[in-house]
Amino acid sequence: MTRVPLLAGNWKMHKTVEESRAYARHLIDLLGADPPLGREMVVIPPFLSVWAVCRQFAGTGFQVGAQNLDLGREGAMTGAVSAYHIAEAGARYVIVGHSERRQFFGETDDVVAEKAKAAHAAGLSPIVCIGEREDEFDAGKTEEVLSRQLAPVLAILPATAWERVVVAYEPVWAIGTGRVPTPAQADHLAGFIRQAIFSAVGQTAGAVRILYGGSVSLANIQTFWGMPDIDGALVGGASLKAADFARMAAVPLE
Repeated sequence: MTRVPLLAGNWKMHKTVEESRAYARHLIDLLGADPPLGREMVVIPPFLSVWAVCRQFAGTGFQVGAQNLDLGREGAMTGAVSAYHIAEAGARYVIVGHSERRQFFGETDDVVAEKAKAAHAAGLSPIVCIGEREDEFDAGKTEEVLSRQLAPVLAILPATAWERVVVAYEPVWAIGTGRVPTPAQADHLAGFIRQAIFSAVGQTAGAVRILYGGSVSLANIQTFWGMPDIDGALVGGASLKAADFARMAAVPLE
């Protein structure tokens, strides 16, 4: 099954609204109205910039995502932003379960699954992040951790939903550290994830895009792009400069 390679840039808590608009304009200046090489590109700014970047990308092939969502649709939930609001702003994607949300905000595997369900119900494509800590990696528990984190999502989403789901394998020990698994290690785990999805939902697993994330850079992205079970990358700090992100999108497969 053909899967469109996906490059997503997670800005985390960086950039003002005006800086976000300028980034989007610069990206269009660099690449034109559509991402190169038949790839899909998603910019994922802070909440306050989602609507502004969506407007800047209007009429182009570039997509926008949000970094998180809160459960519920509307109501007395001060400070909350729902999947409904994100979709209404024009975004197409939303990250759920990033390790920083799990670590600093106490999100459990079950909460992540509920958020993936809410994203799907609102017409968004959830980017479900899973990955092991350094101590779990050293103890050889990576596959056990990935299975545990993925299981509630597999249980809560119907098989048909998985055509729109993206899974990002992000080893926690690699995020922002400069350490990365070898491409072969990352691809093995992407294949493990795909097989777990296949066991739960069948052939639809072939449509699921699996990204690698964790210290992805212009220097190493080509090796991950070229692996058979890795369909792209979720990039953090290296996506903050439009010129760097554009160059990543134009890197040919090995």
